[in-house]
Amino acid sequence: MGLFGLFGNKGKKIKDFTDRGAIILDVRSKAEYDGGAIPGSKHIPLQQVAGKINEIKKWNKPVITCCASGMRSGSASAILKSNGVESMNGGGWASLYKKL
Repeated sequence: MGLFGLFGNKGKKIKDFTDRGAIILDVRSKAEYDGGAIPGSKHIPLQQVAGKINEIKKWNKPVITCCASGMRSGSASAILKSNGVESMNGGGWASLYKKL
């Protein structure tokens, strides 16, 4: 992975993921998601992510997590990675949307 993977341009990583058909997973609450979200994103609140790992694995795609600020999506991405799902934290959904 090298230094690029650790400190590299997040936009490049997002593009790599989206080029491979990545799924955007929004882990905010239902009320937050209903108030605005990235079109086509999937919604699983953070507290339900661990219980839906098998469903997420069936997508068979890399996953970009997002939330309001990047804290919950960071936790969600860590859960996915620890369960063998290729994942990255996309941070806040509004800023991620601009990068897509």
